[in-house]
Parts: sequence; C-alpha cells; structure tokens
Amino acid sequence: MAGAQSDRELQVPELTAGAQRILDVASELFYRSGIHAVGVDTIARESGITKRTLYDRFGSKDRLVMVYLQARHQAWWQDLERRIAEASSPRVLAVFDAYADGASDRGCAFLNAAGELASDHPAYQVVRAHKQAVRSRLAELVRGDRPDIDDPEQLAEHLYLLLEGAIAHRGIDGDAVRLACVRQLAERLAAT
Repeated sequence: MAGAQSDRELQVPELTAGAQRILDVASELFYRSGIHAVGVDTIARESGITKRTLYDRFGSKDRLVMVYLQARHQAWWQDLERRIAEASSPRVLAVFDAYADGASDRGCAFLNAAGELASDHPAYQVVRAHKQAVRSRLAELVRGDRPDIDDPEQLAEHLYLLLEGAIAHRGIDGDAVRLACVRQLAERLAAT
C-alpha cells in the first residue's frame, strides 16, 4: 500500500460540532458493543439528534464507521508519537506501551472492526492502513535504533507479530498479561 494512499485513508474529515458529537457517541458505542450491534437509531437517540441529521452529516453508517476508525487512529497515533519522542532506545517499546495503555479489555478497535467488517467495506481499508502504519513505524524505529543489525525488517516484522498477537489476546483474555510478556521479549529482541 502506497504511503500517500494510506495517509488519505487515515485522514479524519473536517467535522461540524454536531457531527463531532455524533462521532463521539458512535465511537463509544461501536467500541463497547460492536459495530453491527449498534444501529443508527441508537446512535441518533444517544446523540440527541435525528437519524436524518446523522445521515446529513455522514451519508451512511458505513461512512460513520470509517470516520470512527480514522479518528481513533488519529488520537492513538498522536499519543504514540508523543511516547516515541520521550522514549530512550529501544524506542519500539513505546509502541508496546501505547498498545498496552490504549486498549481496554475489549482489545484493539481495529482488530475488532476487522472481525466484523467484510473486506470490501470502505472502513476495512482504514483498518489495513492503520496496521500498515504501525508496522512501518516499527521498522523505522528498528532501523534508527539498531543500524548495526543485518535485517531490521525481519526484526520489525517479528515485533509486529508479537504485538498483534498480544493485543488480540487482550480482547480475548480481558487482561494485559500477554502484552506485558511480549514487551519483555521485545526488549530482549531489540537489544540483541
């Protein structure tokens, strides 16, 4: 996936105050209950608006789901970059910490969405772009912190797979035990 295309897919559109209120309510509902379990009637009622207003602002539930994931990416990414800027080497651990602190017991919003959405759903491309951005950022950090290793891409891939497996289990197990375990493993891998 090209970088410019990924950037466009992750860009949150400009929102009115009313659209932001709808998005805030929908985001909480989608994450807590699941995308398919939450209908536009519920979102409208909880937002204090009409369904017509929701459709005027977003066009469809599919578009609202897409913006939900874009906004979630943007907020999480800002936190991630702050953590990286403050981190010492190996900075890849900041990514593990962002995952551990950024997900409740429901796990990763992007993995949850991927499990609910068909691969041709417009929001599915946001999931892919987010995951590719995380993978690419890990590789940048490995290359920057470990210019001495022969295959930084392979190490980044291993770290990424550890991270994704642990965050998936956060949603399954309801705790961060595996995330703590893989963070320790990542620290050893990144240091050797």
